[in-house]
Amino acid sequence: MDDELRLPGFESEPEAEPARRRSRPPAATPDTPVVDDDQPFRIEVVRSPRRKRTVGAELKGDVLHVVVPTWMSAAETRHWVDRMAGSFRRKMSTDRIDLPERARTLARRYQLPHPKEIRWADDMTTRWGSCTYATGVVRISSRLGRFPDWVIDYVIVHELCHLEVRGHGDDFWRLVQRYPKSERAIGYLIAKAGDGDEGDHGFDG
Repeated sequence: MDDELRLPGFESEPEAEPARRRSRPPAATPDTPVVDDDQPFRIEVVRSPRRKRTVGAELKGDVLHVVVPTWMSAAETRHWVDRMAGSFRRKMSTDRIDLPERARTLARRYQLPHPKEIRWADDMTTRWGSCTYATGVVRISSRLGRFPDWVIDYVIVHELCHLEVRGHGDDFWRLVQRYPKSERAIGYLIAKAGDGDEGDHGFDG
């Protein structure tokens, strides 16, 4: 499992290398390992003179190797380590769920439409889920991956209902109520939306 992000401001910058980069050692050098009890893996930061415009990360066993340019400051490095670690945490939590298969099961069980496509969305930070009615595509926020399965099932059901009813009227909520834990899941999501680190989440239908 690996990932790479292009650094802001480097989309079209010329290849010329600043003097401070040239003064760095020619070989990649590891930083002191980052220890964080909240992470499901250990983190090792490697500074590489060959990496100019991107930050990369690769998970090997229980160690996340984050590779940054040698010129990057300690504060910038911590920012990108946190961002990469968050991305990998979400991937690890969502990998346990086969989203298309789960959607098929729930659609059959509650007699709801099947989506043409359903996928996790790492960039969905202000919504729990969304449904594009015209295309039949459902997106589920990967932030849900660490929530209980019955909450994830509710969000899937909510979006499947939008494949039949576009708004949030009485007809829509009658469909949603086919899921027996809907009220409990709604309460759970409301509580999470009130947490400072979760943001103001909702749904797009």
